[in-house]
Amino acid sequence: MNINRQVLTLDEFTIQGLRDFPKATGELSSLLRDIGLAAKRVNVEVNKAGLVDILGDAGTMNVQGEEVKKLDIYANNQFMGVLKHGIACAGIASEELDDIVVFDDPVSNNSKYVCMFDPLDGSGNIDVNVSIGTIFSIYRRVSELGKPCTEEDFLQPGNKQVAAGYVIYGSSTMLVYATRRGVNGFTLDPSIGEFSLSHPNIQCPESGKIYSVNHGNFFQYDKPVQKYIDGCQRKTKTTGGPYTQRYIGSMVADVHRNLIKGGIFMYPGTTDKPKGKLRLLYECNPFAFIVEVAGGKATNGKQRILDIQPTELHQRTPLFIGSKAMMEELEVLLNAEPAEAAV
Repeated sequence: MNINRQVLTLDEFTIQGLRDFPKATGELSSLLRDIGLAAKRVNVEVNKAGLVDILGDAGTMNVQGEEVKKLDIYANNQFMGVLKHGIACAGIASEELDDIVVFDDPVSNNSKYVCMFDPLDGSGNIDVNVSIGTIFSIYRRVSELGKPCTEEDFLQPGNKQVAAGYVIYGSSTMLVYATRRGVNGFTLDPSIGEFSLSHPNIQCPESGKIYSVNHGNFFQYDKPVQKYIDGCQRKTKTTGGPYTQRYIGSMVADVHRNLIKGGIFMYPGTTDKPKGKLRLLYECNPFAFIVEVAGGKATNGKQRILDIQPTELHQRTPLFIGSKAMMEELEVLLNAEPAEAAV
């Protein structure tokens, strides 16, 4: 992939995009800049987490029944606070909160968009200095403008997203976001404190040599999934293996790598958790949107992720996402007759 060396900040990039749409209000651009600001604040704390009392458990459980980390709480408060004090968001939903938060004031009630986010994905890795990230998605409201937003605004299928993205806090900090016009990546330049365009027009390679899955759950996966994993380890009639296994356990890091280099990420349902572990609204929909705009595919094993009609805020789903050719190899096995798919 060719890297554009022209220094164009996130603000400049979004403002430049407005020139192509003279009737645009600029609300979406403002919302993306607000998200960038919150990400910079979280980045500061992530980078010094070992030096302050921000590591470890907060002693509470989130709605998912998972141990909440102190940095989770900080990140959630930063994104919620920045969006609340902005002018472009009517309300938010967060993986860390039981219910939606409505910004019920005259400016917010006239905002066209709502935002959903996982404030700190991979937070179980905070204490061991592994890359973690923030995932977000933006929807146009379906409720009446001028009134407070409602839960209906958040329970929309992923194909209604107008933008989605993620921030990865790693060896460098990157913000990647997608609209229907394309996927672009911005790297935080610490010398000026700005996200600068570093990966324009990201395209997911049609195929790759990386597969990402938790092998520890192998015998809890369905037979077609087991057969595909077997095919990833050696060449078969269905797959083009052998592939290289890379699994960090931080979804943002795993999917980001595969988006850039080509590959497939799998988080199937298991016998213990047939609905999987990942959240449809906060993790799967945003990444499915990003990867599809970049040329890849995403499915729950039975249907396209973006076509799933959510019924609850914290709904879970299996996820298979990645390069188009590798996804099509997988789908051959997932759609096969039971006898053909048996290992």
